Amino acid sequence: QVQLVESGGGLVQPGGSLSLSCVASGFRFSRYTMTWYRQAPGKERELVAGITTFGLSTNYADSVKGRFTISRDNAKNTVYLQMNSLRPEDTAVYYCNARWSADLYWGQGTQVTVSS
Repeated sequence: QVQLVESGGGLVQPGGSLSLSCVASGFRFSRYTMTWYRQAPGKERELVAGITTFGLSTNYADSVKGRFTISRDNAKNTVYLQMNSLRPEDTAVYYCNARWSADLYWGQGTQVTVSS
């Protein structure tokens, strides 16, 4: 059974940090490109950051460059998103996505709220 389970979301003040994790099971994690997306209320889901199979390449949305860092540990079947200097506009549900060939999996999401 394929599962992606995100964790680490919560409420944080502007300027603060959070670290999200996404643990995968049920498929060969190291084959998959992993991506974090987010969706704010009333807005479309958008790509935040992606990382290739062995972490050799990463990409980021312009809005998070220099503040967020994506990484992965294939031995732990886990992808991470370190979020620093958080802003109110980062408030959203954050989703983990796994993609390889025609396979595409999504997690259930974790809420991140940035507010004073």
